[in-house]
Amino acid sequence: MLSLKKHSKTLRISAFTGIALFSLAFSDDYFEASKSLEIFNSLYKEININYVDDINSSEMIQTGIEAMLQSMDPYTEYVPESDMEDYRLRYVSTQYGGIGTSIYQRNGKFLVAEAFEGFPAQKGDLRAGDEIIAINELSLKGKPYESVSSMLKGPRGTKLNLTVLRPGEKEPLKKQLVRDEITQPNVSYSGLINDKIAYIKLDKFLEKSASEVENSLAVLLKQKPEGLILDLRSNGGGILQEAVKIVNLFVDPNTIVVTQKGKTKEKSFTYKTYNKPMAPKLPLVVLVNGRSASASEIVAGALQDLDRAVIIGQRSYGKGLVQQSFNLPYNSLVKVTVAKYYTPSGRCIQSLDYTHRRENGAVVKVADSLITAYQTKAGRTVYDGSGIYPDKFISPVKYSPIAGTLLSKRFIFDYATLYRNTHPTISGSRTFALTDEEYKAFVTYLSDKDYNYFTKTEKLLNDLKTEAEKEKKISEIQTEYNALKSKVSISKKNDLTQFKPEIKRLLENEIVSRYFFQNGRTENSFNSDKDIAAAEEVLLHKTLFTSILKGNGDYSSIGKPVHGFTASISEDE
Repeated sequence: MLSLKKHSKTLRISAFTGIALFSLAFSDDYFEASKSLEIFNSLYKEININYVDDINSSEMIQTGIEAMLQSMDPYTEYVPESDMEDYRLRYVSTQYGGIGTSIYQRNGKFLVAEAFEGFPAQKGDLRAGDEIIAINELSLKGKPYESVSSMLKGPRGTKLNLTVLRPGEKEPLKKQLVRDEITQPNVSYSGLINDKIAYIKLDKFLEKSASEVENSLAVLLKQKPEGLILDLRSNGGGILQEAVKIVNLFVDPNTIVVTQKGKTKEKSFTYKTYNKPMAPKLPLVVLVNGRSASASEIVAGALQDLDRAVIIGQRSYGKGLVQQSFNLPYNSLVKVTVAKYYTPSGRCIQSLDYTHRRENGAVVKVADSLITAYQTKAGRTVYDGSGIYPDKFISPVKYSPIAGTLLSKRFIFDYATLYRNTHPTISGSRTFALTDEEYKAFVTYLSDKDYNYFTKTEKLLNDLKTEAEKEKKISEIQTEYNALKSKVSISKKNDLTQFKPEIKRLLENEIVSRYFFQNGRTENSFNSDKDIAAAEEVLLHKTLFTSILKGNGDYSSIGKPVHGFTASISEDE
């Protein structure tokens, strides 16, 4: 009994000592913070009073806040009251009052990039490529983009008068539209690719994204597909809980989906499935790429670790951090990274180490020596520290220099505008194809356009000349150099012919979007999408699908670091 009392006394002393040390540490930290804030306040006061020119107090404080947050990760950010609407649209819900169009600025002009199907802009025949020159009789000349975007938005039911220039039309067009509640769906497309494979494209994980996927899945299941493709490519993520609900559509109840671990107990939590799944046995493929991040990686990582889906595409972005928003005075807020998340196998897929930066402040990737192997439910080997590596890697699409130039300089966009204005209708979105004569017309259209570009061969030739001049060898190779340069120039003139299939596909896809909008663009891409083709192959060959999930042969290890480098460096970058 004595020994128990003695032991109890020792525990109390240890506990009191621990509390005292914690209190002391907290007190020291609080003192340093108070001291620094007092210095900052005094510094600002002296500058405000004594600086020779007038200063903008708000801008100065904003700069100080941003500089403080730069030492953390890019996801920890301060949002002032003026940016709250944009923040809500990016991270919470894409619902707003407006006409349903996106615009962009080119050479001081405001052009319609896209009209969303079913909303006032599209119903009022406002088209991609139209130039908006006035809103409610107010000229847009010289106005900043933010002002024009704000002018297009407004309460539902309010009228909006637009003056528009359309290529091919001699006189400006007058459009009277009535603003409506605009909601951009999280699921941008759902349907059957063919009579056997269903497809859902999820663009973001904002409010109601899980219910949208659930509703789409319910419709598709009635058509009894043999498999489903869930497309998360270029989906930057969103709300973690929505990701958990989506995984639950395919996984049994009481299954761990993701665990978040923060600095405190309150920020650490394990998320499990709770409901009966809608499609527990439906063969499933998830598509990812280098811009699939956050909640997308939670879904892909969980379904991979649980051996429930085959992941196809390229290595995902590698964002394994969880943010939470905290309200601040004057209708502002701060979004703070509060935890890291871990997939069911226990791996954190965060690829950049923001804590241990280089001396110059540069952020580095997680070192290969720190990458650890984990096991999926069926015993396949997966790795942490660098995103979600696909079970089946597909080389990413890389445009030829000429195709990339025609896209970036908007010649494909502009020609699609002209085509739409001279062709009232086209065949279906999946069947439309330009004839050879129509492609020749596009080449003729380019004849007086500046679409100069630099090929890799030209760069190598320039590098060769530079090195030869440094070594004083140029005179010895000048003749051969000139001959090579001439041949490259001649070859380059044939690029519109050599890369015709690629350019033609891009042009057809842009033209289709003018008639069938985003849904048409998606459907038109089905025939040329290598990721989707690979997904169809896996889903239609049950033996291959099963072999991948069981880890047979080469599928036993996924994304193993090779020769001191991660697979993403050797293959993706």
